[in-house]
Amino acid sequence: MNEVKLAVIGAGNIGTMHIGYLAAGRVQGCQLYAVCDHNPEKLEAVRKRYGETYLLYSSIEEVLLDDQVDAVFVATPHYDHPTIAIQALQAGKHVLIEKPAGVYTKKVQEMNEEAGKHPELSFGIMYNQRTNPMYQKARELVQNGALGELRRTNWIITTWYRSQSYYDSGGWRASWRGEGGGVLLNQDPHQLDLWQWICGMPQRVFGFASFGKRRAIEVEDEVTAYVEYENGATGIFMTSVSETPGTNRFEIVGSKGKLVIENEKMSFWQSTVDERTFNATYTGGFGEPEIWQIDLPVMYDNRDEHQKILQNFIDHIRTGKELLAPGCEGIAGLSISNAIHLSAWQECWVDLPIDSELYYEELKKRIATSQLREVEEKVLDTDATY
Repeated sequence: MNEVKLAVIGAGNIGTMHIGYLAAGRVQGCQLYAVCDHNPEKLEAVRKRYGETYLLYSSIEEVLLDDQVDAVFVATPHYDHPTIAIQALQAGKHVLIEKPAGVYTKKVQEMNEEAGKHPELSFGIMYNQRTNPMYQKARELVQNGALGELRRTNWIITTWYRSQSYYDSGGWRASWRGEGGGVLLNQDPHQLDLWQWICGMPQRVFGFASFGKRRAIEVEDEVTAYVEYENGATGIFMTSVSETPGTNRFEIVGSKGKLVIENEKMSFWQSTVDERTFNATYTGGFGEPEIWQIDLPVMYDNRDEHQKILQNFIDHIRTGKELLAPGCEGIAGLSISNAIHLSAWQECWVDLPIDSELYYEELKKRIATSQLREVEEKVLDTDATY
């Protein structure tokens, strides 16, 4: 295939951002062919900016019936991600979905099963932060044993500040019926994915969440979760949308050292001897292993991370290049998110893999009393966050 003809489904905040760099030709081998949105005002905004360059569709069915469309990029509200992906895969289209993979794992499992029936089609997810060389280096260090046995992981991610005006920009936002979750589902899928991608999946979760604590919303705006891993290691995940200035600090401790990522900088300390060996052989009472602080080479190329994932997706279609973020892996971070919700609702430990049926039943209880707000829908400037 010389050039992939792509349709972007959803012309809201994130969809508009993707359309911008696609229209500028920044993804090689990809032609932005069509844009789809059920809101005529959003389609008119695309027309005003780009003229008649792209086909404009008001329904998913129109896109999937167009034989010229090779692939779709789903950038709609969260509930629609797996539903549209399933339709597109059944129609023979390659599929890239925005994060999160969906709202609840039961539906995402259905999507993954459908993708498994179409090995000839590419299926990816916009986990753009997997292209960040710091997180790639962290994954490498954990996997090659440089940190030794995993002992503790902490991630404080409170830099996702969102004002009330953000939530008031769309009636679907921050409601169980429209969005299906808050900071865990909207802002944190990247960190939840990276957390498990680098450190592995925890075995069980205990979550504490506040719902509408500092914003007039239905869903969680502040969360602290405690996790345990199979080998006895522990972890903490803390997040909020109302802290300013916020903190983004990811700390991984192993038996041979410690890794800290903060302020776009990586720090690495390594013990000259594994703590397990030192403890078994040291007889001096007070004392600890000699520690070295090591400067790690992390190379940046200043390319936009979103464009990297989309380029990789297009290259997978055209040449079979390995996907950096396969769509089927979206269920991992979502499982942690669902487990934190379920634990907070039921005030108990939740084991992983999560009971998908139980979570869905609990979610439906909240959807039943959820209210979509009547607001003037706005497409916001995303430069301050992406």
